Amino acid sequence: MVIQMWENINKKFKKYPARIRVAEKMIELGLSLNDDGKIYCGNLKISDKALATAANVDRRAIRSTIEIIREDDELYNLFSNITPAGTLLKNIAKNLDLGVIEIEVGSHSEGILANTTNLITKKGIGIRQAYAEDTELQETPILTIITDVPVKGDLINEFLKINGVTRVSIY
Repeated sequence: MVIQMWENINKKFKKYPARIRVAEKMIELGLSLNDDGKIYCGNLKISDKALATAANVDRRAIRSTIEIIREDDELYNLFSNITPAGTLLKNIAKNLDLGVIEIEVGSHSEGILANTTNLITKKGIGIRQAYAEDTELQETPILTIITDVPVKGDLINEFLKINGVTRVSIY
């Protein structure tokens, strides 16, 4: 499904790499296209200039991308329903005395979230947040788990025994 979505986006924008970068950046950042033709992050309006800077394109590429999206029912349905993921605690975990576990996933990713959370909870550690990069969109997706307390490094070897885990970092 996700691969098909990217194929459709690439097909519709294939002659315009800047438009592809705009569409990718909108999805990456959770930005949606509203009925008024403006880009939003939740209820916060994003300027064309800000998005152009983030996507490393000319501002005109933003307007032309929006026009293409609005003219295509499939694209409009996709981009008008994007919702931002919310606050990710990874960068402030240290300030909050939380732990961070980053798990790089290989080509086999089925069951990794269940197995890693099971391992963590068996150690009596609470999980505050878990988020994963899409395995079809990222070359080396990362599963990030935020724990109630910092996790000891001796768990790395146990994580590495989980099928599909290729690398583990604990902060």
